[in-house]
Amino acid sequence: MKKFIPIIIVAVIALGLYNWGVGFQNTAVEYQENAKTTWSNVESSYQRRNDLIGNLVKTVQGAADFEKSTLVDVIQARAKATSVNINAGDLTPENMAQFQKAQAGLSGALSKLLVSVERYPDIKANKNFLELQSQLEGTENRINVARDRFNESVNIYNKLIKKFPGSLLAGLFNFDEMNRYKSDAGSENAPNINFNFK
Repeated sequence: MKKFIPIIIVAVIALGLYNWGVGFQNTAVEYQENAKTTWSNVESSYQRRNDLIGNLVKTVQGAADFEKSTLVDVIQARAKATSVNINAGDLTPENMAQFQKAQAGLSGALSKLLVSVERYPDIKANKNFLELQSQLEGTENRINVARDRFNESVNIYNKLIKKFPGSLLAGLFNFDEMNRYKSDAGSENAPNINFNFK
């Protein structure tokens, strides 16, 4: 009987380590997949904005003899923004920066379009334009919420794999740190809006 006591102790320890490893693995996978899903929601929010912008441009084009260069800028920025996609499994800082740069370019072109519309009372009074503008504002809020939720999901996952003793298993099971969504460069400064309509 005394021979079996060390074997039982080793078996209990091995079973405990196994359960700990399996529990960590399953939790890490769950948190990582949640973070990837929230990234997909970020992309979905940007896609909604891209879809609305297409309708906005058509409405503005149809409502006035509008400055062609402003519309061309928006159309080109939208095309560029929709061409930059990131696989949720490849959220490197470089890929995220490229995605963010394309989206920032579209945001800038869209802002220029909306400011330019102020010169055209026919557009401002157009029901379709007003509805699209309202939807775009709501979409911008959705984008912000989606990015915040993504960062929260990444934070939960990163804490799991960085805190001891999970950090030991994270390396063993190849769980790497995920990157958070960062604000656009210069976004900490208040925008300078100039309504110079000469």
